Amino acid sequence: MPRPRALSLWPAVAVAAIAALLGVRACLATKPMSRLAPTPVADIDPRDPPGTREVRGSLYIARSGPSVIGFLSPSPARLVVGAREVNGAGLQTLWMLQAQGPIAIHFAGPPLARLVWSPVGRRGDPEYISASSLSPDPPETATFTHPGTAILDGVIAFAILAILIASACMLARRRLAAVSRTTWLAIFAIFVVAVAVRWIDLGGHGQTWDEDVNWAAGRNYISNVVSLDASPDLWAWNFEHPPVMKYLEGIGAQFADGFGPARALSALWVALGCALLVPIGARIFSFRTGVLAAAIAALLPPLIAHGQIVGHESPTVMWWALGILLALAHRDGDPDRRTLRWRCVALGVVIGLAVASRFTNGLLGPLVIAILLIDGPRSAAELRRGVIEGLVIMPPVALATLYVVWPRLWLHPIGGLQAALAKLSQVHSPEPFLGQITNTPGPHYFLAYLAATLPIGILVGVIAWIVRAVRAPDRRATLLVAAWFVIPLGVALSPVRQDGVRYVMPCVLALAMIGAAGWDYVASIIPWRHAFTATAAAVLAYLVITVVRVHPYYLDFFGEQVGGAGNVAKHHAFETAWWGEGVDRAVDYVNTNAPQGAHVYRDCIEPKHLAWFRGDLWVPLARTPEAADWIIAYSPQTHRCPIPPAFRKVFSVDANGAILAEVWKR
Repeated sequence: MPRPRALSLWPAVAVAAIAALLGVRACLATKPMSRLAPTPVADIDPRDPPGTREVRGSLYIARSGPSVIGFLSPSPARLVVGAREVNGAGLQTLWMLQAQGPIAIHFAGPPLARLVWSPVGRRGDPEYISASSLSPDPPETATFTHPGTAILDGVIAFAILAILIASACMLARRRLAAVSRTTWLAIFAIFVVAVAVRWIDLGGHGQTWDEDVNWAAGRNYISNVVSLDASPDLWAWNFEHPPVMKYLEGIGAQFADGFGPARALSALWVALGCALLVPIGARIFSFRTGVLAAAIAALLPPLIAHGQIVGHESPTVMWWALGILLALAHRDGDPDRRTLRWRCVALGVVIGLAVASRFTNGLLGPLVIAILLIDGPRSAAELRRGVIEGLVIMPPVALATLYVVWPRLWLHPIGGLQAALAKLSQVHSPEPFLGQITNTPGPHYFLAYLAATLPIGILVGVIAWIVRAVRAPDRRATLLVAAWFVIPLGVALSPVRQDGVRYVMPCVLALAMIGAAGWDYVASIIPWRHAFTATAAAVLAYLVITVVRVHPYYLDFFGEQVGGAGNVAKHHAFETAWWGEGVDRAVDYVNTNAPQGAHVYRDCIEPKHLAWFRGDLWVPLARTPEAADWIIAYSPQTHRCPIPPAFRKVFSVDANGAILAEVWKR
């Protein structure tokens, strides 16, 4: 263990290391505008705004199709891409259809202006054009190295994240050292398995609806951080959601012009949340229950699905698991008052980071208080004092954490939060729920989805635990898991009742723990020495079979108790094909088989930006089904598409009986 003096110097060392990394980045990074060639004074276009700096060169288009290209400028600027032009101040964009390859670009703007775009397959808020996608040479001679990436920024940001994690571990070094080797081995084994399951065929489901928005905003935010740019207009991307998820997964967005590295990081956060169930289960029930719960969580289809997507669910799982563990360990080692207060500060930071990943994670705060009440000291006076201290310390620390990590709030914190919440309150699209198409389901929405998306083998374990709780009640354990399951359901009181279990992922973790405790109870009443081992092996084998059977469409998994995805889609009981999964295979079929210049009807694909058709199929697009040669129908069982009689179905994407997408040919 490091000497005390070395430990006392750690904060200064960490700050110095981060400063050094940012200094290296400032010295080595090439600004995008610097990649373009300054225009000689004699060749400056008289149409350019006065006082601007004119640069020229080439922009590399990675995929054929429609792109949105523009700039963000504090004063008038002018951009010419190919034969298209846009000018003005603020955010200005133009839409253009372009084949893959370099295209001429001319820009005249002030020093603080940024080039932005949304290339084929990404829509929503635009992303900064990276230096790697630009060249000072004309298109005929331009060369590009790893276009669409900012690898240096990714390396610097990843190193800063590693320093922050190491700093947190140094602060908690004594508590971490007290964890047994057996527990560490179990945590590591579950983590590795959980990561491996999610990394296998990481993008097999295709692109999903929100990934492009989260990815682009995360990429922009990391660029802002490593360049130390807190300009308010550069923190408006996807401002309806807090930034921490975009920081965590935006690091991966620097390494590729695609979602792969960011998805890989998403898998890490979910896997860590699953692995933390080992010590959580050991504190609530037993070590073996914790290991089984963590293994179940690692193999649950909803947790696999959202661990493969660039989204808010992944860090949500991690923060809730970490917050629950810290709350359960709050009184470890018979701490003095000063230590307890610092532990409340740590819990406040975790709650703040959770809220800074998704607003609804504020419900972690009430759960932490509930755990402190249930798991506190026996003395009523000490319990009351501890809870009061928690209520006094944790909320301000959480709010301060949210403020510090979100530069958009620095100048106008109240206005920034109000704007974000106002945008989130917009009504979402209707979806099928229990036989109806609605966007205002009842408060039982999440309970119904949790019951329908839990594999029946785990549902049986949950029922067994309920029997155990009734027959041999353990008041502490019952109250803890009940609070863990019920409090996240508070989101049902908000307008956010949509998208299946996406907003109640902590409940999925709770069900994994409850199911493991139920199967532990079943094993305990079997008069056989190896009953638990055999029971756990059978449960995990069932989950492995389930995972293999539904691969890669874990988003569309429904348990045997509701007849699977096919029966759900047939009766409009729940939503299937709800986020774009399967569109990629249908589009690939058309790209492979459609002749040059074929007319494709796209209006039956609700997330149209996910349809990456080859370049010649974009013009002319068919405006009606009758004018088309090919039709792609997405989610045809819940979103009817008018198919003229002259067409026949030539391809479909199936997820255990639910049709995700169909291709029709004239």
